[in-house]
Amino acid sequence: MMMRQLPAVLLVLALLLPWATASAASAVEIDARADAALERLYEQSPEARTLVGRAEGVLIFPRVIKAGIGIGGEYGEGVLRVNGEAVQYYSTAAASIGFQLGAQSKAQILLFMTSDALAGFRAADGWEIGVDASVTLVRIGAGGSIDRTTTRAPVIGFVLADRGLMYDLSLSGSKISRIDR
Repeated sequence: MMMRQLPAVLLVLALLLPWATASAASAVEIDARADAALERLYEQSPEARTLVGRAEGVLIFPRVIKAGIGIGGEYGEGVLRVNGEAVQYYSTAAASIGFQLGAQSKAQILLFMTSDALAGFRAADGWEIGVDASVTLVRIGAGGSIDRTTTRAPVIGFVLADRGLMYDLSLSGSKISRIDR
């Protein structure tokens, strides 16, 4: 990112921070929203249930709000589940510059398919997609089938919009940090 763009990015994040703090969800709210996000995923692709079941850990951000006018930002809170149990809560935040106008809500679900990938994530003090690890987005085919080539990656992700699964999105630059709930 160019240094001259940094003040604009910081401005957007400063504008989103009060909203994000004011809308901070409790652990119970995050867990309920995470359950709903997983059900939406399973409705889109029944095969995803098997994939989630094979994962060493599942990080669910049930509601990530993205907004921008030229300069944008996004924020959401989620839960990491290991063996179906909530073990830690996290936030995700990102900033972007480019042609953008409006706001959007989406869910992000990351599957840590190997114990090494999960351990690396949990050991990190802040984790950035595209820097600390690469996330392979799953492509959904006809009838909700999952592209088998993507299921071999150590970290795979799904992004769902209010209108259904979003295709060809990048999660690069999203910063994930632990939060207390």
